Amino acid sequence: MELKILAVGDVVGNPGMDRICRSLRYLKRKCQADFVVVNGENASVVGITPAQAEEIFDAGADVITMGNHTWGKREIAAYMDDCSRILRPANYAPQVPGRGYGIFETEAGPVAVIDLIGRCNMDYSPNNPFLMIEEILQKIDAKMIFVEMHAEATSEKLAMGYMLDGRISALWGTHTHVPTADAQILPKGTGYVTDLGMTGPSHSVLGIRPELSVSKFRGDLPTRYQWANGPTKMEAVLFTVDAQTGRCLQAERVDLRDENTAQR
Repeated sequence: MELKILAVGDVVGNPGMDRICRSLRYLKRKCQADFVVVNGENASVVGITPAQAEEIFDAGADVITMGNHTWGKREIAAYMDDCSRILRPANYAPQVPGRGYGIFETEAGPVAVIDLIGRCNMDYSPNNPFLMIEEILQKIDAKMIFVEMHAEATSEKLAMGYMLDGRISALWGTHTHVPTADAQILPKGTGYVTDLGMTGPSHSVLGIRPELSVSKFRGDLPTRYQWANGPTKMEAVLFTVDAQTGRCLQAERVDLRDENTAQR
């Protein structure tokens, strides 16, 4: 038996939320996906509200993952304690709310999803993800294990992928909002992509109005970031996994853009 898991890139602002609500169920049906994981940490540009999390679940997501903007909206802390389907990085300090991984039931069997955050070029120092994942894997006996690595450095994501090759079903990267063209199966059978990309404005700098980013890099007076308007996109990768062995059979991009928008 096979399981198809759809991993969707970071949702950015109202345009990203609109895109998820408009197109996720369509893409799920089109891909015949059995399970959907969506990174939601930028739903409010910085952070996510409980109401936005519920909208993403209603749109068809099974799990929401977070990253460096986990606490951008502080009201999400109590929600995380109550909702097992939203994950923050497992290598955050142990006293913070929420959980970093979960086991979820599917028709093909139990699925483990683990959320990690990198340390290279990030603005804080979480616990070492390479050591944390070893601790977590000792607690999990599911055949199908999926890891999200929310990180800036491509080298850090690749290194994690190769370290876990043959031990997990797939690893995907998030955070940069720029999709990479390296969806593949690593030598020992683990699916991999360095970055899913993002869900939100197509004509933007990582989802933000281009002129605001240009202004920042020019050294102008700082202004608050705002999401861009216009056409939108949803960038995602579909992993097909053998449920008996946990090995990845296929990893393919299934991006959507406004020129091929579908209705729910």
